[in-house]
Amino acid sequence: MTIPLHITTLLFDLDGTLTHQHPTSLDFLFTVLDEHKIPLMATAHRDTLQFVYQYWGISYEVAQDLERYGDFTDDFWFHYLKRKLWAAGLTELQAADIAPIIQPELEERYQPEKLVPDDVRLTLKTLRGKGYVMGLVSNRSSSIEEEINELGFLPYFDFFFTAGEVNSWKPAPGIFEHALYLAESSPETTAYIGDNYYTDVLGAQAIGIYPILFDPRNTFPDADCQVIINIGNLIAEM
Repeated sequence: MTIPLHITTLLFDLDGTLTHQHPTSLDFLFTVLDEHKIPLMATAHRDTLQFVYQYWGISYEVAQDLERYGDFTDDFWFHYLKRKLWAAGLTELQAADIAPIIQPELEERYQPEKLVPDDVRLTLKTLRGKGYVMGLVSNRSSSIEEEINELGFLPYFDFFFTAGEVNSWKPAPGIFEHALYLAESSPETTAYIGDNYYTDVLGAQAIGIYPILFDPRNTFPDADCQVIINIGNLIAEM
């Protein structure tokens, strides 16, 4: 069985786990770099994706950049683009040259579609029918109630909330503790399913919640936890 027998509560991440941008912003960045014939190492995409997960999860750089450039200003996003280019293997000089050229292209051309994989709703419905307490915990700042309703997820979850609503962001323990409070559950009987090792797995592990990493691209090959490559894996062997 994919989910351990002692688990009675399932907590889910939203973005990158149950819903996806197609193409992702990183995939589109690499498409643009390829169009500009920028040579990259074979591991560049994985290295950059790991950086992105870490940057928004446990790194001090995001706080440093916000303080230096202002809260999500144009200067902040431009520097963030350069950080991604560094992570992809470009030198500071190369990144400084190419970033001003591709930034307008990224802003003008990137128009992703939001997708819910075919197995997600069926899996949520099946798990709901098995009697699990189910919650949705997002690291977003604002409410997701309208979106959850539009996605048709309301029947599957006992509760949902965002980090901004409780002023605690993954991997900090507060957001997980609030989820446990709402679920009336203990860490020992709770699992958290998410796609970011640094926020979802490390955050869950820190307070004793069982982590399940959704990692379809093998971004974290050395992850020290249970790994699934699609949400349907949660019911495949039930």
